[in-house]
Amino acid sequence: MSADQAPLSPEFIAHQRERLEHLRRQVLGSELTENARLRSYTEQIGDEAEEFEDTAQDLEQEEVRQAQHDVDEQRVNDIERALQKIDDGTYGFSDVSGKPIPKARLEATPEAILTIDEEKARERSH
Repeated sequence: MSADQAPLSPEFIAHQRERLEHLRRQVLGSELTENARLRSYTEQIGDEAEEFEDTAQDLEQEEVRQAQHDVDEQRVNDIERALQKIDDGTYGFSDVSGKPIPKARLEATPEAILTIDEEKARERSH
């Protein structure tokens, strides 16, 4: 068994839990900040007449916001699942195949619940 596939130490898992909890707060915080910014902008502009170009730009910005929201939502779901896997004792194993997720991947992406190949397949399907 390579060092990358060795069982994860309790210290590593505890550290990953802290990282995951921090990431969850960070992702949720950025979503709240963006919503507050949008609400403030709407309150400032109010019912002012808008040009066609303004409306088109607003729609484009809303598409970008929605895409970011979707990414954030998937990330929070993965973070929540990774935390659940820590509690279940299955952290570091793929939800799809049960194969070990390399430690290097978990260090880079603590919310990883799939192997790289499985993650790529998930991204292609969306």
